[in-house]
Amino acid sequence: MSTTRSHSGSLLPSYFDAKYREDIDPWQFRTSAYERDKFKATLDAFARSHYQSALEVGCAIGVLSALIATRCDRLLAVDGSSTAIDEALLQQIPNVRFLKAFLPDEFPDGMFDLIVLSEVLYYFSELDLNALAERCLASLQPTAELILCHWLGETDYPLTGRRASDLFAQALARRRPERTILHEGIYRLERLTFAPSDADGAK
Repeated sequence: MSTTRSHSGSLLPSYFDAKYREDIDPWQFRTSAYERDKFKATLDAFARSHYQSALEVGCAIGVLSALIATRCDRLLAVDGSSTAIDEALLQQIPNVRFLKAFLPDEFPDGMFDLIVLSEVLYYFSELDLNALAERCLASLQPTAELILCHWLGETDYPLTGRRASDLFAQALARRRPERTILHEGIYRLERLTFAPSDADGAK
């Protein structure tokens, strides 16, 4: 078995820890104009001005987390890499809890009215992606939003960005979310909105 892939094919935390040890900002979240503009577009995709309880899956070193925190009372930001989480914790943002968790198996407890999955779904195998979708569904408050953002270029990850986001949306389809693709170019940005009647059916 590969030392960077799980038995199901998802990338393991060791893959990301190695990257962060070599460069604490390997994707240039802090310095890239592309990332800055994409983060702004991500926040602009939020349908509401404020949320009670948000979850960010794959928070990395917490650059986007700091921005999401301005739009919610509480943010739980999780990542599988302990190296990334240690760096994120240095920000000491009062309403953010950073947590090391390898998903989907270590999906955190809680109910959320906003879940953000940015540049993370293509690291999962199809099996784990479906399991993650189920865990997200179970943690949604009666009215909730999911925000997905993924680069659409070629990767050596388990899935492409387009394939990952489509599979994830398909896994949520039984709850009949309103799916709105807000941008599709070098990356795809979309919002899935759930209504109270849909959420009631899964309780």
